[in-house]
Amino acid sequence: MSSAFAALLAPTTAHAASPTPAHAISSQRHAPGDPITLPVRDALAALTVQDESRAGYNRDKFKYWTDADKDGCNTRAEVLLSEAVNAPEVGPGCTLTGGSWYSPYDAQYFDSARKLDVDHLVPLAEAWDSGASTWTAKERELYANDLDDERALIAVSAASNRSKADQDPSTWLPPYAGYWCTYLTNWVADKTRYQLTIDPTEQTALAERLAACPNQPITVTLTR
Repeated sequence: MSSAFAALLAPTTAHAASPTPAHAISSQRHAPGDPITLPVRDALAALTVQDESRAGYNRDKFKYWTDADKDGCNTRAEVLLSEAVNAPEVGPGCTLTGGSWYSPYDAQYFDSARKLDVDHLVPLAEAWDSGASTWTAKERELYANDLDDERALIAVSAASNRSKADQDPSTWLPPYAGYWCTYLTNWVADKTRYQLTIDPTEQTALAERLAACPNQPITVTLTR
């Protein structure tokens, strides 16, 4: 099983699905498409911990920025359109003009799509290291273009995305500390969605940081 994701979760209500106990993630059989809800610290505890390997990695092994629905706008443009604070005009070839965006990594607003990158929350290289190396090419393509979970891809300032590169939370967190808890929670959700592993250093960093955050329930739809 593996990880990637949807938008920030709203607070649970009396009618929300009961959280799945952490131990149940490994003891129950789950199929792709199954939803799982559990507190983020339990989700972290349920992830497999093992050393990572980047052997054989090449970014081109993930076919990214495709146009799955054939509407003329690729995945990057779809994210920019869905996350715009003020919608841009869409021209020929899905050229975006005008509009505005908020980059939560550094709490800045931008008035041009050219000033933004679309970040894979769990970077492609990190996904490869923690399980995607064994996937099929089609599975990696679906991961790289995941529009079904709003947490998987996020429009952020080019500067913040490039400072992050392929780092995990043990070595990089967003410049804006007010976003840390959301970032860490979404990271665990993404890894849970694709059942990606975490390495020991990553596990320690996540556990220490999340201890200071609300133990927010996350809901993910498994892909594997």
